[in-house]
Amino acid sequence: MILAIANQKGGVGKTTTAINLAAALALRQKPTLLIDLDPQANTSMSYVDLREVHRSMYDVMVEPTVRLPDVILPTAIPTLSIAPARIALAKLEARMTGDLDAPFRLKDRLAEVLDRYPQVIIDCPPALGLLTVNALVAATHLLIPIQSSYFALEGTDDLLETIEKVRQRPNPELRILGVVITMHDKRTALGRDIRQQIKKVFGDKVFRTVISKSVRLEESPAYRESIFSFAPDSSGATEYYSLCEEVIDRA
Repeated sequence: MILAIANQKGGVGKTTTAINLAAALALRQKPTLLIDLDPQANTSMSYVDLREVHRSMYDVMVEPTVRLPDVILPTAIPTLSIAPARIALAKLEARMTGDLDAPFRLKDRLAEVLDRYPQVIIDCPPALGLLTVNALVAATHLLIPIQSSYFALEGTDDLLETIEKVRQRPNPELRILGVVITMHDKRTALGRDIRQQIKKVFGDKVFRTVISKSVRLEESPAYRESIFSFAPDSSGATEYYSLCEEVIDRA
């Protein structure tokens, strides 16, 4: 399973989902690779000290001599490795403009590590540019986090259109694994209404598991920990483990 986590809206819990879903999968004792394609590098900062990162996914994508295994780093979870990002990724689109293989670069680089990592999670940037397209071309499945907010569905048409374009040519096997509702407040009528709206649009693609608003989930990256080691008894840990179970069942 190569699972891209994408939504062009920022602040929807995409990185939180990537960090904790990857950890949940790895804790099931299967080698898991977490790839950070977001120039903000928040996923990377959650697991490694960026001052110690000398080569990143930018180098893998633009330098023919840098291979993906060259940048992969271990994490505190023995079965979880990370291919980190740096701010340089923001320059990737300009650097690769005109390259015929530009949308396939990640897929090509991934090929040599798939025998080592049966599970790959890709954290995409909050945009529908070349980095996200690379993730969609390389992925077998897509997970879409949608924040439980008034503007939850804003922009999803553009995302679905991009997915269809990728399916038409470069990756006809790409499948939407599901939509996960994040930052949900079940106590409010608005939260319940938004959940119904999302279900109306995506139907049975919406995961049963809903990720609630949680201070613990916001705090854990600052300590370079997943929710499972930072607050194992929290609602966030329970919910992301439940989401992991659903992902495995659907994949």
